[in-house]
Amino acid sequence: MAERDRPHIVVPMTPRSEPFTIPSSGGSTERPIFSRDRRAHGNALIRQYESAVRPTSDEPPTEGTYLSFLSFPGLELALKSLDVQSSGEQPELVVVSEMDAGDGRVQVATVYIPDGKKQHFLKRLTQYVETADADKARHADLVEGIQEIRRATIRQLWTDADDAYPADPTQMRWWEVWLRKRDGHALERFTAFAAARGLRTSEHYLGFGDRTVVLVHSTADQLADAFRSLDDIAELRQPHDVQSFLSELPASEQAEWVEDLRGRLRPAGPGAPVVCILDTGVQDSHPLLTDSIAESDMHVAHPLWQLPPVHRHGTEMAGLALYGDVHRAVQEQAVVELRHRLESVKILPDRDNTDQDLYGAITARAVDRPEIQAADRPRVFMLAVTAEQTRAPARDDKNVKAEAGKPTSWSAAIDALAFGRAIDDTDPKFTYLDRDEPPRPRLFVVSAGNIRNVSATDDHLERSILEPVEDPAQAWNALTVGAYSAKDDMSGAPQEFAGYKPIAPRGELSPVSRTSVLFDSKKWPFKPDVVADGGNLAASPDKSTADTPENLALLTTRFRMPGEGFFTTTRDTSAATATVAAIAADIYAAYPDLRPETVRALIVHSAQWTDAMQTRFDAESNKTALAALLRCYGMGVPDADRALYSAADALTLVAEATIHPYEREGNSSAGRTREMNLHELPWPTAELEALGSAQVRMRVTLSYFVEPNPSSRGWTGRYIYPSHGLRFATRRPDDSVEAFRQRVNARARLDEQKPLKLRTEQGWMFGSNQQQAAGSLHTDIWSGNAVDLASKGAIAVYPVAGWWKNRPHEDQSEHGVHYSLIVSIESPEIEVDLWTPVYQQVYGSVEIPT
Repeated sequence: MAERDRPHIVVPMTPRSEPFTIPSSGGSTERPIFSRDRRAHGNALIRQYESAVRPTSDEPPTEGTYLSFLSFPGLELALKSLDVQSSGEQPELVVVSEMDAGDGRVQVATVYIPDGKKQHFLKRLTQYVETADADKARHADLVEGIQEIRRATIRQLWTDADDAYPADPTQMRWWEVWLRKRDGHALERFTAFAAARGLRTSEHYLGFGDRTVVLVHSTADQLADAFRSLDDIAELRQPHDVQSFLSELPASEQAEWVEDLRGRLRPAGPGAPVVCILDTGVQDSHPLLTDSIAESDMHVAHPLWQLPPVHRHGTEMAGLALYGDVHRAVQEQAVVELRHRLESVKILPDRDNTDQDLYGAITARAVDRPEIQAADRPRVFMLAVTAEQTRAPARDDKNVKAEAGKPTSWSAAIDALAFGRAIDDTDPKFTYLDRDEPPRPRLFVVSAGNIRNVSATDDHLERSILEPVEDPAQAWNALTVGAYSAKDDMSGAPQEFAGYKPIAPRGELSPVSRTSVLFDSKKWPFKPDVVADGGNLAASPDKSTADTPENLALLTTRFRMPGEGFFTTTRDTSAATATVAAIAADIYAAYPDLRPETVRALIVHSAQWTDAMQTRFDAESNKTALAALLRCYGMGVPDADRALYSAADALTLVAEATIHPYEREGNSSAGRTREMNLHELPWPTAELEALGSAQVRMRVTLSYFVEPNPSSRGWTGRYIYPSHGLRFATRRPDDSVEAFRQRVNARARLDEQKPLKLRTEQGWMFGSNQQQAAGSLHTDIWSGNAVDLASKGAIAVYPVAGWWKNRPHEDQSEHGVHYSLIVSIESPEIEVDLWTPVYQQVYGSVEIPT
């Protein structure tokens, strides 16, 4: 492989847009034949409905009623029919959950019905009964999916795991309460209700579109009283605690190394990109940090918190986020020229606080502080704080699988901020993610979270499979980082670790790293996206303990107390996240005009599996098994050189574009896909054809940010989580460009014209298992003959389902959405210059930077 000494080629040509309709897959969505007595079923539901909406004598006055509609086991309700989208106050679907009914999972849809609209569903039930003998009874899709109608309780508003709901209704605990948006006073009513009863609420509140989130400390009985008295509650969830960073690790104290490094150090200038560390604060007086972080770039999320840190974690992350590899910077004798700087926002209090708070709101406020100080600075937000998972793992635990990957208020806040939502925090307690301003996308690099109680007797890979990533690492738009172990050599270990053996082999997943194997792959993206060195654990000779000796950890900057040294060691997914954030900031330094979506894509695109990981991929040919490995390792370990540079025989093309996903006639809720973009990329066609059957590789990464829908209303149709989805397709060797267009785009076909049938394309590593999977980043690797790759320079990007499509008043397709397409070609077997002919196509002449 040639030296990587050439810039990536940023393609200036815009793609060709054309009207688009996704071809029909031919699948059927018909409901199973209803075998019950229609008339009896409808009359039973009428009786249940009338009983449920009838007020009781002791019921406090409200303006409506909450009803729960239960499905038959294993079937789904017609959710669109339960959520009336007409003008004026209408029945509103507030939450969709599931419950175990013994003979299968039952879907539960809870609907708020205003007093003036109680006839809405009664009318439909009656019409169903009146037409029961017809071939197609009216409203059959709605009625025949309903097994039971009952008055809702707060239990039906609970959307977390069934067994996480408190068994004791008198137990005081924190609840995350999601309020409906009605008249703008829901938060005021709820907090007034809580104050009147002496109940504590969180200091901060978070606003998402039609939902406001607040924490309250109460019993289930007290919350049930609020539910009966107010018409504002939509959903209940369990708030998460963030992990503690208070334990100290041993450190090597070598003050002379600091002076040597400072003599070789060339800090980046004031206008350079930054890694903004959202953590416990950074000790800016550390001699290896002080020249790279200005006093004005130190912030706190809460105005009453002191600025100087008292906990170590943020300072330890700062060393890795600035230098990437602190050990190499200390050891080498060359000049260390830094390309980026640091910012810090303290997002955790210095002292334990018995009151919980909304970390989505705190994160948004933390983001706002540096953006006010330096609005236009290229910035990478790094978050190595996660909410601890307390559930014990078990492969057959249905609750763990049901909850794994679901959005939370925190992860959705990360997604909204990454998408570019503005932060309205003019109210010191209430943070609203505003949709009225043009989006300003942000890049977040987030740790996957750690397994904290590793046992030396564990099968560590099996344990990682059972441990889902921690909140907010499931955020779609975040670059989520897991950890692998780069070291398994115990030479140089302290004497107290004599006889200890590393748990993970070199190059394998770290014993603490979490995965997304348990996620529902049809709904939630693969996480982590990449992994980086997070150190290793070692087992004692009798396997009674597991610990990290210094030789298996990463060197970094120490949070210094008087008389202490300058270095310490750290580990786990936090350390891995910091090193990846450093790469992201360096990409901004090399290519300052790139979008955040592109920087994320370049990091994932640069990643490669270690030999240990590659062995596991090579052993699998089943696409489902390969996708499961992807959910363990992501795309592997990012490489700074690959992320920053191309080589003569390793060409990387970068295309940034805009697409308009959906359109509709008037304000119809029945939206449809609007357009497809066809990229005809500058391509080394002649050079590839000349290579004939030589083996080459093409890698494609599509990256974009989605606007989240965080409320639990079924995660389908108008309440699917992402605002829009995008996919890519590449031209096949036996397709012309015109035939390729017709294959991908039904609207490109002439009347009754059908594209030629082709066999499933060979060569893709993941294929549809990844290219069509959930998420806002899709990447795959094609391997094959060079002559076949010569014709694959045409790539289509097109929209698929998203909630914008079915919500006309909130659809922002007209403004367009950004995406980034990264395509690389490598010729590992034969030396050939692929970069120069493409550069000449784009720029006309070649000047290779020195």
